[in-house]
This record gives sequence, structure tokens and C-alpha cells, in this order.
Amino acid sequence: MSRFGTYAAPRARAEVMSAFMRGVYYWMTIGLGLTAVAAFFAATSPAVQQVIFANQGVFFGLIIAELVLVVAVSAAINRISASTATGLFLAYSALNGLTLSVILLAYTGQSVFTAFVVCAGMFGAMSVYGMTTKKDLTSWGSFLFMGLIGIVIASIVNIFLANSMMDFVISCLGVVIFTGLTAYDTQKLKVMGETAPTDDGAAVRKVQILGALTLYLDFINLFLMLVRLMGNRR
Repeated sequence: MSRFGTYAAPRARAEVMSAFMRGVYYWMTIGLGLTAVAAFFAATSPAVQQVIFANQGVFFGLIIAELVLVVAVSAAINRISASTATGLFLAYSALNGLTLSVILLAYTGQSVFTAFVVCAGMFGAMSVYGMTTKKDLTSWGSFLFMGLIGIVIASIVNIFLANSMMDFVISCLGVVIFTGLTAYDTQKLKVMGETAPTDDGAAVRKVQILGALTLYLDFINLFLMLVRLMGNRR
């Protein structure tokens, strides 16, 4: 085999992986943008606020709908079409924006913007690390999953305790866990991109949507933890 043939295949796979990851980040960005628009719309519309926040049934109904959409995309990704997966992801992003509008109402605009910039920087740095590191981050998975379960349980307990110190500790641990998950999930997606099929665009789109949802959740949760740490309440 010629030298050209030897290097052509790896280069082709690298191009496939690069295109795959561009698609993941593209859809993640679309989802974040839709969330921001929905949150701003709800935060500046007294009528929408009245509907969402004056009735706890509506607010918790939206939360349940979000959970259903996440489960639907994650569990049924192999059984639904690419267009359906895309629609469900965008619907989730919009609903999440409506519920997250409470952040814009509870914290000053400057502190929310500062938390967003810090979050974007941390997310970007850890995502680049996950893309470029030669270290296998697979071993991080169980540790990060256990930490995630821990902060979920602690957060539920603290709803009843309302302990400010516990809230601070949960937020600090949350920042560590979601920055770690960003690198871990990015590397996992990179590996998936390296083996992505080149002859089935619909299948690739579905995996890209699932990857976009994964990184979207990492970004949003990291942002929420940073807002809790850095945000100034109105």
C-alpha cells in the first residue's frame, strides 16, 4: 500500500469525526439559543409569568413534560426518526427556557450574564480538553455518576432543610461534577464520531441530537450551579 493510501483512511475518519462533532455543537447551540429566547420571553411577559408561576400545577406540569421529553429522546432514539428526535430536542429546549425564566426574575441581569460567561469559558475549556486529551476518561464515569446522584439527593433533602451552607457545598460540588462530565461526555462523543456511519445521514443526525442533548444538559446544569454561587438576587 502506498504512503498516500496508508494515511488516507485515518484522515478520512478524522474528517468524519470532525463533521460529526460540528453537528453536535451546532444543535447544542441551537438548543441553548432557543432556551435563552424562551426564558427572555417569559421573563418579560407578565401574562406568561401569570400562567406559569401563579399556578404550581402548570409549573410542575412543565417540569414533568421536560423529563418526559428527555426520556423520550434518550430511550427511544433508535426507534424514532431523525426529524422527531430533532423536534423533541427543540421542544425540550423551549420548555426549559420557560421554566428557567425564574432565574432571570430572581437574579440581577449582570450576575446572570457573568455566570453565563464563566460557564461558557469553563465548558469550552473542558470540552476542548475532552476532544484533545490522550488520557482515557472512561474511569471518570462511575465517579461522576455517583457524584451526580449524591447532589440530586442532597438537593432534595435541602429543599426541606433550607440550609444555606449545604446549598453552597452542593453548588461547589455541582460545578466540579458538571465540568468533569463535560470533558467525559465530549470524549465519549468523539469516540462515537470516529465510528459514525458515513452512509446513513438520518442515523448520524439522531446520534448528533442525542449528543447535543447530553452536552446541553451539562452546560445548563453547570450554569445553574454557577448562578447559585455567583448570582446576586434582586
